[in-house]
Amino acid sequence: MAIQLKLFHTTFSTTPHRFSTTQTNAVSGKAQQLIQSGTVRPVLPKEAASAMKSEGYILLDIRPEWEREKARVSGSLHVPLFVEDMDNGPLTLLKKWVHFGYIGLWTGQNFTMINPDFVQQVEVKVPDKESKLLVACGEGLRSMMAASKLHEGGYRNLGWLAGGFTRSKDDDFSGVEGPEKLQYATIGGVSYYFLKIIILLQAVGKRGAKTF
Repeated sequence: MAIQLKLFHTTFSTTPHRFSTTQTNAVSGKAQQLIQSGTVRPVLPKEAASAMKSEGYILLDIRPEWEREKARVSGSLHVPLFVEDMDNGPLTLLKKWVHFGYIGLWTGQNFTMINPDFVQQVEVKVPDKESKLLVACGEGLRSMMAASKLHEGGYRNLGWLAGGFTRSKDDDFSGVEGPEKLQYATIGGVSYYFLKIIILLQAVGKRGAKTF
């Protein structure tokens, strides 16, 4: 789990939002404690289908809408933890410009803020707080924060998709909708085209190897 926490600090900082470093560290620390204590159950992507079918877990996708549009698990619930920051004040516009130049152009991610109504929106869709929720995102980072918030909100049967959808394989989930593979849905911007080039080169390399 120490590896996961290191990844959390490294990658999460590239996700733009209006959330202080102190708050992020506090939430990540609490999320780690919840997972290490077994209060929140880590579930690997390859185990997710079984947990949903046999144990009654409901998959809660907390990614922003633009990631979910690319690929999503059929039948999953959706409540975004982060939403696009629509503030157009001078300071926020400056932050958006800097974000686009340093992060947005490469990742394709919008400038976001924490969804202030996240827990309340989950309560509307899942009013029974004894329900089993498997919280998921792209890399397992934002879902750690979401699980911590849901635990604070009274949900007591929480699972966390360890590593997120990016660690999943093509056959881990029986139904996937959208134009992209689930494991690539978080990738956008210029980095998406680099990914496509790499995939193409790998495919060409495999075909070339078969000819010898």
